[in-house]
Amino acid sequence: MTVVTSFSDAEIRRRADDPAAVLMRDPRHPGLYFRFTEARPRGTWSLVVRKKWNRIGAYPDLSAKAVLAALPDLRQRLSADHQASASVSPWATLGELLVWYSDRMSRDRNLSAKRKATAKSAIACHLIPRVGGLALTEVRHGTLDTQLMWPLQETLSLEFVRLIFGLLVVSCRQAYTLGMIPSNPMAGIKFSDFSKTKIKAKAARLRGVQIDSLLAQLAEVHREAPADAMLALLMLCHGTRVGETRMALWSHISIAERTWYIPAEHTKTRVEHSLPLTDQVCALLIRYREAQKADGYDGNQVFRSHKGKPLSEGQASAVFTRLGQGEWTSHDLRKLARTGWADLGIDFLIGEMLINHAMGHNVQAYIHTTVEERKRIALEQWHAHLDGKGFVVIHGLEEGGNKDSVNGLEAAQDMGCKTTDETTIGEDLKG
Repeated sequence: MTVVTSFSDAEIRRRADDPAAVLMRDPRHPGLYFRFTEARPRGTWSLVVRKKWNRIGAYPDLSAKAVLAALPDLRQRLSADHQASASVSPWATLGELLVWYSDRMSRDRNLSAKRKATAKSAIACHLIPRVGGLALTEVRHGTLDTQLMWPLQETLSLEFVRLIFGLLVVSCRQAYTLGMIPSNPMAGIKFSDFSKTKIKAKAARLRGVQIDSLLAQLAEVHREAPADAMLALLMLCHGTRVGETRMALWSHISIAERTWYIPAEHTKTRVEHSLPLTDQVCALLIRYREAQKADGYDGNQVFRSHKGKPLSEGQASAVFTRLGQGEWTSHDLRKLARTGWADLGIDFLIGEMLINHAMGHNVQAYIHTTVEERKRIALEQWHAHLDGKGFVVIHGLEEGGNKDSVNGLEAAQDMGCKTTDETTIGEDLKG
């Protein structure tokens, strides 16, 4: 039944209790209709123009007062272009849109906790304070430059300014795509409109000539603080990210299969990553696990905090503050490994696979079917190179590793480890 009434929020709430009321119209505003959904009092606003029903928005996100206020501009827009969007935004300012987008990101299970936290901080600390009060209809190059871009570049790195700008672009695009706003206020606005300076990659602070001294330092640390040294060594050996490494579990490490599996939820690319384990790394892991057990820990965390959980981001950062002393960071170990592979002549694609950079679907299919063994050979070559720089002193294999690809398994058996396919190092070393 169509109810003829005067639109107001109070009237909509009153009619919501009447199941016979499905459609409502107001004779003062021809063509404007309100239809209840099953989830009363929720409903949708529509404007009929040239017999075409144009959806305006949802109630109560869009109140009767907001719709009636926007109606004159909406009629003019559709009169000029009948293909134009009829959406009326529930927000008047960028700040309202950004609050919505921040909440949306926080509930996206496909994003990492670090990415969510970074975005939330950038929106709350930079975007909303500077342009939150800006009306959606007032977003212009000049306004953004004066209130956001130019002040930010005075105090922040250009790379971080670009990240903040990117969040503003993506949030507006998402809102427009979902029909939350009638037009995209950031359409046609690019970062290069504000700065022509090219963002250069940070120079590596660890180079091949420093491997000897680095390994000598880690050998010394390994005796006093084995967990600190292991965190750095696993990154140096495999080029892993610090987040992937600090969250490693013994159940993801298989001596029998000689593989370290990093689950998708721990990787930046959100794709499961597998790394072959060389003889040297197998020996290193076995010694480290035995040291953990001797210290009274038999849990699943490779790198544990005091509460039995994996090292937090802050705790891992503190490790590299101690190790690097301001001269290098955890990411420099990843860069050093990638550069070392290139210097050894390892195939570019194999290097990208090992470093776990994002790749297209076709490349990933190729990876899984043809080159796992080449990944192993590449790491064996890299770890043999590290042996010549002092790595052998740390892992303790007298003759080096990878002579016949069985030394690590023999060492595991000598330590009382099983070698069945189903057995992981976590199970192997429980006695």
